[in-house]
Amino acid sequence: MEDQAEALRAMMSSRGQESKAGPRGEAPAKKTRIIAVASGKGGVGKTNLSVNLAIAYAQIGKRVIVMDADLGLANVNVMLNMIPKFNLYHVIRKQKTMRDIILDTEYGIRIVAGASGFSKIANLSEEERQNFINELYTLQEADIVIIDTSAGVSSNVLSFVAAADDAIIVTTPEPTAITDAYGIIKIIATEIENLNIGLKLVVNRVHSVTEGRRVAERIINISGQFLNLKVEYLGCIYDDPIVSQCVIRQKPFVVAEPKSKAAISVQHLVGRIEKTEFADDRGLGRFIKRFFGKDD
Repeated sequence: MEDQAEALRAMMSSRGQESKAGPRGEAPAKKTRIIAVASGKGGVGKTNLSVNLAIAYAQIGKRVIVMDADLGLANVNVMLNMIPKFNLYHVIRKQKTMRDIILDTEYGIRIVAGASGFSKIANLSEEERQNFINELYTLQEADIVIIDTSAGVSSNVLSFVAAADDAIIVTTPEPTAITDAYGIIKIIATEIENLNIGLKLVVNRVHSVTEGRRVAERIINISGQFLNLKVEYLGCIYDDPIVSQCVIRQKPFVVAEPKSKAAISVQHLVGRIEKTEFADDRGLGRFIKRFFGKDD
């Protein structure tokens, strides 16, 4: 374990130097922004938001990769009407490289299909873990990496959230969704040491801006009062019948219906995120380091 840790530190150092100076002394490489999307319960639109948020980013010229990190019920590809032949499982088992499984889409984004049936990254052997770390660096070619986590509060979800630059918690105005959103925020606050991420809240399926703000303020106020945790309200997404129609058609609503209320809502979210400053030490290297518990 110690040998592997030392190798990881050395690799991180060499990668960091390359990032600063470029591979051949060229201009500094851009930082990759890592956004983890999570929810306290299923069915609140987390994957739909991840996919459409990625496409909205691509529409403003960003290079975006969506990684489906739901290792039990991966479905990013379903949203895009794609049937991947290989996924993260094959990468973890060293049967394929990350470049082998990254898929281009017709929407200007690329996806990494989830490893359905693979329960815990924590169960990786040392060799599998090191290989996974090396393969993750393939994603640094992107400006934005959006990680669609599984619903709930598994150890995998917490690992992705803790390692990201920003974590977006998705909820709806339903009482159970509100309760579960606060639940995952509480677990994030209590289980992740030295939390250093931008924790943001999106309220999906609202009927008005006022409703979205009211739900957000309830969660934010409770989080501040009982957890001493700052949660930023990123915005809301309207309850738009176009969304369910597009899910059935397996076509992202920001493309199929770009003038719909839901699509405009997502575009506004991108605008809000992009106005948020993030520290220079963030990026894919930091993500990998924190994800595998190597942050000093």
